[in-house]
Amino acid sequence: MNTFLNYLVVASLFALVAAPAVVGLARERRIDRELREAERMARTAGPPETEGAAQPVTAARRPYLRSWARI
Repeated sequence: MNTFLNYLVVASLFALVAAPAVVGLARERRIDRELREAERMARTAGPPETEGAAQPVTAARRPYLRSWARI
């Protein structure tokens, strides 16, 4: 019985350590799938009309602030 419990403890600790990696991998695959779908939809949609097309948003860049670690 002790051997079974030892194996069970080791397997549960491995699952506890590996769970964040598996969740992250699943999330990355979902994001990749969404990006591929968006790219495919953008290619099939064709170029937008110039009158009704949205203008790209340009944001002002913030000045680079040095980190305390790089002083």
